[in-house]
This record gives sequence, C-alpha cells and structure tokens, in this order.
Amino acid sequence: MTPKSIAVINFKGGVGKTTVTWSLGNIISQATDLEVLMLDLDPQMSLTEAIGLNESTGHLDDKFGKWYEKSIKHRLTIYDALEVFKKAGENFKFPVGFETIYQIDEQLHFIPSVEELYWLDLDGFEGKSVKDFIRRFIGKITNSVNLPKYELFLFDCSPSFSLLTYSVLSCCDLILIPVNPDYFGTRGLSLVLNSLQKRIEPYPFPKIAVFMNKAKIYGGLLTNEVQFYMREVKRLCEELSKENNIEIKFLESTIRESVGLKRAINEGELPKELVREFEKLWRECAEYLK
Repeated sequence: MTPKSIAVINFKGGVGKTTVTWSLGNIISQATDLEVLMLDLDPQMSLTEAIGLNESTGHLDDKFGKWYEKSIKHRLTIYDALEVFKKAGENFKFPVGFETIYQIDEQLHFIPSVEELYWLDLDGFEGKSVKDFIRRFIGKITNSVNLPKYELFLFDCSPSFSLLTYSVLSCCDLILIPVNPDYFGTRGLSLVLNSLQKRIEPYPFPKIAVFMNKAKIYGGLLTNEVQFYMREVKRLCEELSKENNIEIKFLESTIRESVGLKRAINEGELPKELVREFEKLWRECAEYLK
C-alpha cells in the first residue's frame, strides 16, 4: 500500500483540529492494521502537551519526558531536521529513528512539536527552500529499514499559514477541515479554501474534505442549529468546488461536542459514542482517498 497523508487544518482557532488528529490516529491504529505516524507541526504544541502532559501533576509524563529531553539534547527533533535540510539542500542527511519518533503504542507513533517552531517564520527561511522539506523528510522515514512501514501520516498543522504548513500542503493527499456549526465557522471556511488555493498553486492540489466538529446533540439527535449550518457548509463546499474547479467533499460524519475529549486524549481512551463517530469519519476519508 502506498502511504497516504492527511493534513488537519483550519486557520480559525478552537475548532478542535488537535483532538481530531489524535482521535483519528487512535481510532485508525486500534480498528485497523495500519501503522500510523502523527506529526505535531503546530508551534502551540497542543497535541504534544495532550499526549505527553500528566494532568494530575501538570508535568510531562515520566516516559515521554525522558524521551523528549533526549531528543532535544541530541538535536533530533523535527526542527533540527529542518535546520539540516535548509543548509544541506539536495544533500539532506538526517538520522531519522526512534529518537525523533516516539512510540505511543505498537501501531501509533508520534513526532512532537518543539518551541523553536514558534519562531520559524521569523528566522529568514525562504518559502522555496522549505517547500520540499516534508516530502523529503517523510521519504527518509518511509525508506528507513529501521522504522515501521507507516501507511498513514497525520499532520496537526498550525492555525496560521506557516512555512511548515506550506510544505505539508504541497505534498499531502487530503486536507481535512473541521468546521464548528456556527456563523463564524461557516464564514471562515470560504476564507480558508480561497486562501489554500492561492497559496498552494501551481503545485498539484490535494483533495479537500470538510466535516462538522463539536456538534451539539439533544435527545440523541443533532440540534436544528447544527443541521442548519450543515446544510450551509455543504452548499458552500459545492459552490466553491464548481467555482474553483477543485475537489471539495462535504462529509456526512459529524463529531459531537464533548467536554471530556481532552482528558480522553491524556488517558488514551475515547468515549464509546465518539469511537463510533470517528470510525465513521475515517471510513469516509478512506473511501475518498481511494
């Protein structure tokens, strides 16, 4: 199987892209035999903290903390790889292994974010020099004889259009956009889609999938408000797809609002109702990726 890559993105904060990334990775690794690698490319480090932070102490989990310190000390983080790539260009040599990749469990692995990514866009990187970084970096991982043959890469991208986001979108197979069922979520979707097309061109444009996240449920059913915004977002996807001649699919899957989702990430287990919803979301994404 040729590896597939999904970039979870939205330029509006608070839409739940981090929890979506983790939940998909967790569900796919448990419900299938796929080897999954998640990458936190968000300088805010939300996914890294969710995975590595012990809620009861407020400090990094011992196992993750020791591994993380070693990765930083030996300069084997994603940022260090980018530094090497910037200087080396075509002669990019970086020892990708388990000091760069953290093993959450047997099938789900993770590359965390680091604080240095926050200053990345201020460090004088040129867009053209960074564009191929993720493609080359993933290629090194894919071709390594010492690593699993990952079949799915999941990227938690920055809520702004950073250079790393540019690098991911230039080579990913699917852009997955979670949208909240409210006025600002709907309005922001058209801005995101228009911005993506302008910034990715003239490179091959990936497929786009949009779905409703943080949907309110009442009496076991989606509220009228959620259903209204679902119709609006679906209509908008169809219009923008025709106008811009790009593939945009509105997914029928909806993920309910859950106050305990962040804690579930830290504990490594989703509530049963969310498991079913994320399994449906993955089935739609997998079918669309074919």
